[in-house]
Amino acid sequence: MASCSMASAACGFVVAPNVGSNVTTSKTTMLFFPSKNSRNSRLVVRAEEAAAATDSPPAEAPKAAKPPPVGPPRGSKVRILRRESYWYKGVGSVVAVDQDPKTRYPVVVRFNKVNYANVSTNNYALDEVELVA
Repeated sequence: MASCSMASAACGFVVAPNVGSNVTTSKTTMLFFPSKNSRNSRLVVRAEEAAAATDSPPAEAPKAAKPPPVGPPRGSKVRILRRESYWYKGVGSVVAVDQDPKTRYPVVVRFNKVNYANVSTNNYALDEVELVA
């Protein structure tokens, strides 16, 4: 029984474009797989498409207005209201606020004091932080 590999089976395939459409644009696609015996092994893939003269650029859709930002602004000071937090009633500064409404804890707060695990940042929900004036 003779063995066959996909590399040797792919030698010599040429893909021709679909013909039979009544389109004014010309489209050429060519694939060339050289034979296994040649020393200059290379793969040539060429695709060309000429646009019709009546083609116009697509009209841009009007951009939707951005929703207002959610949560405290970056760099502001916040007080922590989560009772089980190490920094409960402590004040930290906001590093970032994730604007995705599906995020459970979008507010990242950094503190000067580290906890028992030597960590100085934590994520909080919007109702677990209070803006400090």
